[in-house]
Amino acid sequence: MQVWKDYLEQHKDRFLEELLAMLRIPSISARGEHKEDMKTCAIAVKDSLIAAGADKAVIYETAGHPIVYGEKIIDPSLPTILVYGHYDVQPADPLELWHSGPFEPVIKDGKIYARGACDDKGQFYMHVKALETMVKTNTLNTNVKFCIEGEEEIGSPNLATFVKEHKELLKADVILISDTAMISMEHPSIDIGVRGLSYIEVEVTGPNRDLHSGVYGGAVANPITILAKMIASCHDENNHITIPGFYDDVVESTPAEREKMAQAPYDENEFKADLGVSALWGEKGYTTNERTGIRPTLELNGIWGGYTGEGAKTVLPSKAYAKISARLVPNQSSTVITEKLLNYFKSIAPAGVTVKAEEHHGGEPYMTPIDSNAYKAAAEAIKATFGKDPIPVRGGGSIPICALFEKELGLKIVFMGFGLDSDNLHSPNEKYDIFNFYKGIETIPYFHKFFKLG
Repeated sequence: MQVWKDYLEQHKDRFLEELLAMLRIPSISARGEHKEDMKTCAIAVKDSLIAAGADKAVIYETAGHPIVYGEKIIDPSLPTILVYGHYDVQPADPLELWHSGPFEPVIKDGKIYARGACDDKGQFYMHVKALETMVKTNTLNTNVKFCIEGEEEIGSPNLATFVKEHKELLKADVILISDTAMISMEHPSIDIGVRGLSYIEVEVTGPNRDLHSGVYGGAVANPITILAKMIASCHDENNHITIPGFYDDVVESTPAEREKMAQAPYDENEFKADLGVSALWGEKGYTTNERTGIRPTLELNGIWGGYTGEGAKTVLPSKAYAKISARLVPNQSSTVITEKLLNYFKSIAPAGVTVKAEEHHGGEPYMTPIDSNAYKAAAEAIKATFGKDPIPVRGGGSIPICALFEKELGLKIVFMGFGLDSDNLHSPNEKYDIFNFYKGIETIPYFHKFFKLG
């Protein structure tokens, strides 16, 4: 509707400044020293909802970081949309690779550079401003609820308890999430599924103290060497995961599904150039898009041990550590896969070292039915502002709470992400195009307009 575009045009500079203010808050959920920043950000989210026209907004304390709930109820008989998002962000390390301060947002070439710009402050804030747009133009035709949490980046450990205790509060007809990406603004798409996650940490211990590598080298097992060999054993020569039973529950995509995926635009040379790599790597027999969407993976997220400071120190370390994650596809269980990962690393430990393997967090894969009213409303909304039908795609990332919401609330989820895969999520120089931010605010009201019950 033209009235939405007109309101956005009149207030777009203010919308942007408000987002930049929220991006300046270092709401890093994984770090204890940012506990007060998390509270500050929760308050900012609550205040933004009230300013946008919510009837109420409340901060709910949890055993960890707060959850912000807000609502605008215009008529209980109308459809209710529950918007989920998260205000916490990933740690910004390594800081030296940022072109500017991660919490000092900079606009360059039409893009906002800051931690959380896309994941997920920039994206959930589109919904806040879309609410304001509909309220101020008197065009809101649904009830809207918001659940904005502060622990998504650490696996949402306290969200399940909150949801179970507040089912009536969260009662709705559909859940709308913008925490995903599009192929491009020229080729709009909708994620119809996200992968699950299993995340573990492995600790290998050798001698009871760091040793002189000259005196003891060659006589004592080096934990870093052992850990490296253990990790290398997780893939074979075809980059197929070797952990026993890892693929047992994987639902293979049909040839028709793979053919449909192949219709999505993809330029391998452009893909490699963007990443600065000369060749791609992955499971043999699958395309890049399939490897990042319909296939499970196992990745090393961090490894350390011994001396890593400046200069040289010739030690044979006592310990070595690694953080390892698996992305899961439909029908795989994070509980089952986590157990397989833990057992595998414990079982292959050679004599001379001990292995401790522990779970960090996990989440289940999720698929959105494309024949649902919610998906159809999202597709119509995108067509209304982009002028073309969106392409359904499978996302490679994970949103652990999806299966939880469906189980506890009995609701389907639809994804309407406006980020790009090249937005450096979880990496230095995270960014979000201002165009995408505004496009989201323009598009979201159409979802509310088109969504119907039944």
